[in-house]
Order: sequence, then structure tokens, then C-alpha cells
Amino acid sequence: MPSLLDQLRTFSEVVADTGDLAAMETYKPLDATTNPSLLLKAAQLPSYEPLIADSLAWARQQAPGAGNEQLAALAAVVLAVKGGCEIVKRIRGRVSTEVDARMSFDTRATTERARLLIKLYAQHGVPRERVLIKIASTWEGIEAARVLQREGIDCNLTLLFSFAQARACAEAGAFLISPFVGRVLDWHVKHTDVKSFVPAEEPGVALVQQIYQHYKQHGFSTVVMAASFRNSGEILALAGCDRLTISPALLQELNEMAGTLQRQLTAPTTQTARPQPLDEKTFRWQLNNDPMATDKLAEGIRLFTADQLALEKMLAARLA
Repeated sequence: MPSLLDQLRTFSEVVADTGDLAAMETYKPLDATTNPSLLLKAAQLPSYEPLIADSLAWARQQAPGAGNEQLAALAAVVLAVKGGCEIVKRIRGRVSTEVDARMSFDTRATTERARLLIKLYAQHGVPRERVLIKIASTWEGIEAARVLQREGIDCNLTLLFSFAQARACAEAGAFLISPFVGRVLDWHVKHTDVKSFVPAEEPGVALVQQIYQHYKQHGFSTVVMAASFRNSGEILALAGCDRLTISPALLQELNEMAGTLQRQLTAPTTQTARPQPLDEKTFRWQLNNDPMATDKLAEGIRLFTADQLALEKMLAARLA
């Protein structure tokens, strides 16, 4: 009998949530998604050593005479691209590459960085059709995605914790969203009296189910890619979601699990008219009234920024 991972692939596209090149070769995901935390972790691996050296050399060429901090920031940008190029060699689909989280509240800076990433990928022989630009699901980030999608640059809206964020992303024409299942669970365990959940009844699972049904009911083409899983039960409860991005540890666990998997998410057979699009004030009000989403969005931006700074600090030390 095929493993639960093999059965899952018949219902959902499986994406690797890692920068580990060896893990991609082992599990052969369709796509791969990275972020500053995963890139920082991957940069410790021996396989990334040549990429780091090349990135530092590129930065020196681009900004001769610049200080180490500026050079490290430049090197971090191209390191993400070089890592993405190595990932593309090992997958059939796309790699997601994240815009610096410090730009999360600046639409113009986000669009400019996205264009730079696409340009760098093109210089490395990777067309934009193999790349997703990963952007935090702030109002400014969503507006940047609206601009980029019109330019033919597909976007992955990340750090998504609320239905309001999901609605606005689809209405802006985002190619894909990444609702964070496990981080929703983390907040509820910490801030409510309920300390354990059946995976199928977790609040993060319920959020993805709500988003999936809304998109299919109203004919939105935005892809729903559930992310940030804490256990395999969450993944199995979302079998049928468009895509699932899964860590190597959980990929291995699912690959070793036997049994019969049933599809859990199915699209409605008929569609209905779309609701009036959210405007900025309504979006901000609904997000403000969701303390979990407000807390986790802010925390996620802080954490990604901290790891971006740690990566740049490591690169600056190499330059010293």
C-alpha cells in the first residue's frame, strides 16, 4: 500500500518547507518555499559554502568601497537567489523567495525588491515563471502584490493568519497565499484555556478550510497553500487543499506512515457572486479585531527580521 505521503500527493500538491537541498532530492516536492529563518539555517550547511563565497564576491563587485554592513545586505539578497537557483535544479515547479521583512509596510520598497529578485534570477538563467515572490500579508504587502501581479510577477502572500487577509489577497489577484496553521495553534494554546486540540478541529485547520471554501465558492484563482504545520494530523486534515508546504521531518513521518487517506477538502459544485471587495479601512478594522492575527503577523515580521539581521551579521563577519 502506498504511504500516506504518496496518497496525499493525489489530493494536494506537496511543497518542501526548507532550504535543505538534500531533503528536496529525497522527497522530490513539486515546489519549495524559503524564508529568512530557513535561509539562515541552510547557510550553516556545507552545501551553501560556495554560494556564500559567490554572494560575497558579487556584493564586492556591485559596491566597491562600501562598508561591511552594506555589502552583507547585498550579499544576503543574492544568496537567497543563488539558493533558489540550486533549489530550482531539484524541483519541477517554483521556488518562493522572500522580500526583506523590514519592507513589510512599504509598498514601493517591496515592489522594487521584488523586481530586483526577478532580475537577479533572470541573470542566473531562471525565468520568472519558476519563481514566486514571497511578501508579508500586510495591507502594503498586498497592494505591492496587486502591482506585481499586473506586471506578470507571481506572488506568495505569507504570514497570513486571518480571513480578512485571505480575502484581500485574493481580491488583489495574488497567485498564492500561505496561511500559517501551526502558529495559529500556538497562539490559542498560549492565550486560551484550551491547551490541546484534535488536529482536525484546530483553529488553524478551520481557518484554512474557511479560506478554501470561500475561494472556490466565489471563483477566486488564488492558490491556497497551507503552511507552518506542528504535526502530521493537521496535514492529513487538510488533504485536498491546493498545496501543502511541509518540513522535511513531517515529510519523512508521512512517508513512513501506512493506512488509507481520505480527501478532506472539496470544492463546491456551484459558484456564487463575489462579495464587495475589502477597502483599506475595513481590512485594517477586521484585522485589528482579530487579536490572534494581529499578534502573529507582528511577531512573524519581527522574527523574520531578526533572522535576516542574523544572516547579514554572519555575512559581515565573513567580510571582516
